[in-house]
Amino acid sequence: MSVIVKNVSRLFGAQRALDDVSFEVPKGQVVGFLGPNGAGKSTMMKIICCFIPASSGNVSVNGYDVITQSVDVRRQIGYLPENNPLYYDMYVKEYLRFIAGIYRIPEKKAASRVNEIIEQTGLLPEKKKKIGALSRGYRQRVGLAQALIHDPPVLIMDEPTSGLDPNQLVEIRNLIRKTGKEKTVILSTHIMQEVQAICDRVIIINKGKLVADDSARLLQQKARNEKIFIIEFDKEVSRSNLRNQSFIADAENINGNQWKVKSTDNSDIRQQLFQFAVSNNLSVLKLDMQEFTLEEVFHQLTSG
Repeated sequence: MSVIVKNVSRLFGAQRALDDVSFEVPKGQVVGFLGPNGAGKSTMMKIICCFIPASSGNVSVNGYDVITQSVDVRRQIGYLPENNPLYYDMYVKEYLRFIAGIYRIPEKKAASRVNEIIEQTGLLPEKKKKIGALSRGYRQRVGLAQALIHDPPVLIMDEPTSGLDPNQLVEIRNLIRKTGKEKTVILSTHIMQEVQAICDRVIIINKGKLVADDSARLLQQKARNEKIFIIEFDKEVSRSNLRNQSFIADAENINGNQWKVKSTDNSDIRQQLFQFAVSNNLSVLKLDMQEFTLEEVFHQLTSG
């Protein structure tokens, strides 16, 4: 495992920011780290990145302990914080050469690596500008470039697509997804579409506790206690006719010949619905199984 978090708690005075949190992230996985404001996300990321220590528990990155081997851990991690601190008076290329020097990348290799990362992050049109003259979206790209400059095996990002326009979103998401094939990626975001577009797995914490750890699809499936189907017929159907079917618990007309149908035993009744249509000389124009959105799952798990 690339990142191992075991029974981590963190206290700030009497406040418990993290409460016995455990999870593991393997190489080649992109994990969305979610939670409401104040849930402990940034605290957990700072512990992994060696900025602050845990009050109890253990964290290791690629086998290095964050307390006893913090320098080795820092070499393993590329970090993009939420506020993305940059030197606005430096030029893009100058800044990235400076960061390469911090990571002790040899001078000859640094020049080619800077050019490579500028191209990867879409900074070519702006590479000769001062960072202070860039748009917020391009500044975010510079932040991502500095996190990747030393080719770290673990990438941790706090709100990585903040301030990007729709076209830039697609490009950066593709870059993160591509990066995740070879590296461990943990990203924090409040954009659920981003989680669904990028992440292989979702970890949700609330009030310092881990409340969910699964793929977005499985979380959506587990969240609903009843299966609901939207079906549209080509002809009029009475509610009583639908309610008389043993596999239907309830039926609600939505519009015209479109119905919202609940199954009796939380099972998939699409086949039975087709058979009902055939036996009643009906054609099915639409049939969908409705699922919780990830936003609804998030609200359900963190609103208590």
